[in-house]
Amino acid sequence: MRVGLTYNLKENASLADEHSAEWDLPETIDAIANALSREHEVIWVLADADAYEKLRHSRADIVFNVAEGKDGPNREAHLPAILEFLRIPYTGSDSLTLSLCLNKARTKEILFYHGIPTPDFQVFHASNEPLVLTDYPMLVKPLWEGSSIGIHDNVWVENEKELRSKMKGIIVQHHQPAIVEEALTGREFTVALLGNGTQLKVLPLVEVMLDALPHEAHPLYSYEAKWIWDTPEKPLDIFHCPAQVEDVLKGKIEGIAKAAFRALGCRDWCRIDVRLDREGNPSILEVNPLPGILPNPRQNSCFPKAARAAGMDYPEMVLSILGAALERCGMLESVGSSKRR
Repeated sequence: MRVGLTYNLKENASLADEHSAEWDLPETIDAIANALSREHEVIWVLADADAYEKLRHSRADIVFNVAEGKDGPNREAHLPAILEFLRIPYTGSDSLTLSLCLNKARTKEILFYHGIPTPDFQVFHASNEPLVLTDYPMLVKPLWEGSSIGIHDNVWVENEKELRSKMKGIIVQHHQPAIVEEALTGREFTVALLGNGTQLKVLPLVEVMLDALPHEAHPLYSYEAKWIWDTPEKPLDIFHCPAQVEDVLKGKIEGIAKAAFRALGCRDWCRIDVRLDREGNPSILEVNPLPGILPNPRQNSCFPKAARAAGMDYPEMVLSILGAALERCGMLESVGSSKRR
């Protein structure tokens, strides 16, 4: 089978380069391609201005998509929309779900509608708009960024003066609205999901050990924690997988993660961030339908970490994601036929 691989490459190899933090380093794309090539012919397609023509002439049977896009609130949907136009099936969530999940407010609105717990929030287009939320601490984030872009340690605010100042900075620097939400103070987890329908499964939970952060840091998995303090050379011992969690709480976390996956129309794979409130009840923080899959275990990439805990090596994980898409698209029989030939 001919499998396209759509991707963006970092313009700067530094993991601390915020402008391209969502994009992948060459070693990640190489690892994905090597995994796919175990069973399929791989067609490399850089997600640049020529991607449409490259895909149109690729004759790909299906595309393994990890392209994050470049600009705008719908950037993660750009390549999937092209693939839909060309009628080429692809892995992962569709263009609508990718746009909805990148917009933190739209995600929360859908979760609230379905009765899935998520922290209260408010969106600000200007820093002087009336504040409705009342309970501090609060978090201030860019409305449509991923990979913790704009979510620095100082977004944790304790009073309105800090809130207004940080809000203004985000609106000006990131050229988008700011979302303010209640800061939960309990344990934090990330949940990797793989599959669809009745075959949807939750991989072993990953706990974010916030006490591993520097002493002066807020209890927040911030941009600094993800890209600056935690490096392959000096990794933080910040993740425990499988998480040590009692069965009742584990069931609640898995339950709301599956509910969020389905409510937002996610497909094939996803990673969902969950945090407990002060009473120990889990809430959805963010839904990541296009999660990072860095191959080096020392880089603390959560989806591969959960897959390893489930007994999957990196190639098996990649091929399982592709397999979920092939099954969803009714293409598994054609794969079997091509292998028999």
